[in-house]
Amino acid sequence: MRPARALIDLQALRHNYRLARELSGAKALAVIKADAYGHGAVRCALALEPEADGFAVACIEEALELRAAGIKAPVLLLEGFFEASELALIAEHDLWCVVHSMWQLEAIEQTPLHKTLKVWLKLDTGMHRAGLHPDEYQNAYQRLLASGKVARVVLMSHFARADELDASTTERQLAVFLAAREGLAAECSLRNSPALLGWPQIPSDWVRPGIMLYGATPFEVAQAEASRLQPVMTLQSRLISVRELPAGEPVGYGGLYTTARTSRVGVVAMGYADGYPRQAPTGTPVMVAGQRTQLIGRVSMDMLCVDLTDVPQAVVGSPVELWGKQVLASDVAAQAGTIPYQIFCNLKRVPLEYVDA
Repeated sequence: MRPARALIDLQALRHNYRLARELSGAKALAVIKADAYGHGAVRCALALEPEADGFAVACIEEALELRAAGIKAPVLLLEGFFEASELALIAEHDLWCVVHSMWQLEAIEQTPLHKTLKVWLKLDTGMHRAGLHPDEYQNAYQRLLASGKVARVVLMSHFARADELDASTTERQLAVFLAAREGLAAECSLRNSPALLGWPQIPSDWVRPGIMLYGATPFEVAQAEASRLQPVMTLQSRLISVRELPAGEPVGYGGLYTTARTSRVGVVAMGYADGYPRQAPTGTPVMVAGQRTQLIGRVSMDMLCVDLTDVPQAVVGSPVELWGKQVLASDVAAQAGTIPYQIFCNLKRVPLEYVDA
């Protein structure tokens, strides 16, 4: 069988969730949208449910998958509902729901429901992606409670630049939130992964750890708390070919890399069809046979090439780590001009194997 696979360390996942709780002193919704950022939402939820305060997903389809798997913990729909007809399912399955637009508020007011809802009311504090205008916020809160269809409201917003530790934008957004929610007696949720790790002064009764759950830093610079994270996914494969080439020979599509000396070149069963970033350039770190080396040439659909010239112990069948505990996903992402969120979410075709020890 093709040797490409992704090992998912559930103990590391739990460690990162506990770290989120420790750093925040708050209740934590584990964000497992997009199939837990490629890590497998159901298995991750099952591993966390005994201690998790709840989960957050993007949409009702993701929530219903968790309920079908037996997950009984609270599940928040981060995008809320897309059609008023979803409200009956939200009530039936006891899901929590973000309201970020006035049309959603009006739909709740107009839709007969057999159970009251738990709503997270989202304020646009300056990201301008989703959320109510500050001038609408107090009135929307009062209308939700007056509707008789909402049992509880949590106040929330989302930071646009919390991953930039020296940016003043986060403090400005916080000021907008505090002004808009003045006098409202409700819990709040402001801190996502970067805010949780890097902005301890921000109040938040609920935190929403996402990328940090999976052991990747949201920051482009070293950060003390992020250094305590444990990588959850190890993307592995093996060498399927080793050859020696003289100096001056091109390697791979387009001949983007040319050997500068007599070189040993290895071929790894891993490519962009598996989710490894095609734009990763020569020099991207790879671990082969326990030794750090580099990607060379252009990534193909099913294969990529690595430099084995200084890895004499590497032979056909030698293990390769593309990212994980020895090669950080954030380092690979940086080389490829992207972020760890994307390379995790792009993973496909590679089977997931779970380790829980």
